[in-house]
Amino acid sequence: MKGVMIQGTASNVGKSLLTTALCRLFAEKGYAAAPFKAQNMSNRTIQTEDGKEMSVAQAQQAEAAGLTPSVRMNPIVLKPSEDHRTEVIFMGETISTINGGDYQKVYFNEAKQTIQSALKQLEQQCDLIFLEGAGSPVEMNLKERDLANMAVAEMANVPVILTADIDRGGAFASIAGTLALLTEEERNRVKGLIINKFHGDVTSFASGNEWLEAYTGIPVLGVVPYIEHGLAEEDSVEGISTPEAHTSNFLLKNATYEKLAKHLEKHLDWRKLLKIILGEKHVH
Repeated sequence: MKGVMIQGTASNVGKSLLTTALCRLFAEKGYAAAPFKAQNMSNRTIQTEDGKEMSVAQAQQAEAAGLTPSVRMNPIVLKPSEDHRTEVIFMGETISTINGGDYQKVYFNEAKQTIQSALKQLEQQCDLIFLEGAGSPVEMNLKERDLANMAVAEMANVPVILTADIDRGGAFASIAGTLALLTEEERNRVKGLIINKFHGDVTSFASGNEWLEAYTGIPVLGVVPYIEHGLAEEDSVEGISTPEAHTSNFLLKNATYEKLAKHLEKHLDWRKLLKIILGEKHVH
């Protein structure tokens, strides 16, 4: 499978926006690109044209790639409620509501099979898949049964780009700590780093890039400045919306997808990125 997985050192580091920008950027360059997030914990969903339910973030990524949103791009949605119950949605349809803590014990094998099946279907329809992780890949109390991060990168056999949010501070420690907690095999899958949500002159971070590359042995693909975007946030508490409501402001969103793609292209090392995604022989 050709593609790459965007993982983060924490929640809210900008994985969804980066994936959205990559989907638009590669679609504009002539690739049949599609988004994929195996498992999403969010109450912010949309209803697809065929009446299924999926996360708004992957629906927006699909739009950015010029595709109709499909549950194949987000096969599992977990919708938490206040009483520690979780609505479990597989391939766009609710299958149960259970105690949130029981999900991994009850549905692990079925969830894994569902993710593998959706990935296989998506691969047959596109050139490149841009996968998005969830939270951090090294939540050690959950890692053994984590079906949102490294397990999915392994299923798809794609490289990983690790992203950190420098706006909140601690980016160096979060990158170094995340890499330290990965297994050797997982760490070897990480082929690039992105510093996200930077404020100020990016050239002032040159010594930071040098330190990270020397310490980790992994190239920094870019320092991406913070950007206002106005897109719906994945972790919003809003409920399900219809296709009509979701597409009513499509022109505005489309302009935002374009803005994000141009912003990312300006601040990423395009040649290094292509080498990671496509391999050396495809980069000229």
